[in-house]
Amino acid sequence: MTSSPTARRPAEVLLVEDNQGDVLLTREGFKRSSFPVNLHHVENGEDCLAFLKKEGAFAGVPTPDLILLDLNMPVMDGREVMKILVADPRFCHVPVVVLTTSANEQDVWEMYSLRCSTYIVKPLDFEEFQHIIQVIAEYWFSVATLPGARP
Repeated sequence: MTSSPTARRPAEVLLVEDNQGDVLLTREGFKRSSFPVNLHHVENGEDCLAFLKKEGAFAGVPTPDLILLDLNMPVMDGREVMKILVADPRFCHVPVVVLTTSANEQDVWEMYSLRCSTYIVKPLDFEEFQHIIQVIAEYWFSVATLPGARP
């Protein structure tokens, strides 16, 4: 195990997803993984930014170790969120895994040009979706070294 801050405590994951079915599948996938995770959920990009800035109802929430970001959402989509995150020094260190139904090559190029950490197309199969979440947990909380609190 690495010296990642999540090796000593549950990982804080922010899921930005408007599809409740995918939220349930993600929760179940993390439950099946061997890593303790506190999964926080918001339904759109605007709430994602409020969560990260700890505004309003999100005062006192932890800073996430990892963001799982859908692209196609109401109010503010994932593309707009990524543009803001990479430009803001408060958040540009937080890894972002784009987890979306879009396999559009233009979306893939755009998200990597905005420095997303990983781009994953959501599988349609229930078991495969949960397996993907387990693989995400394994990689980000066991293999990768995540930044701790800013020095």
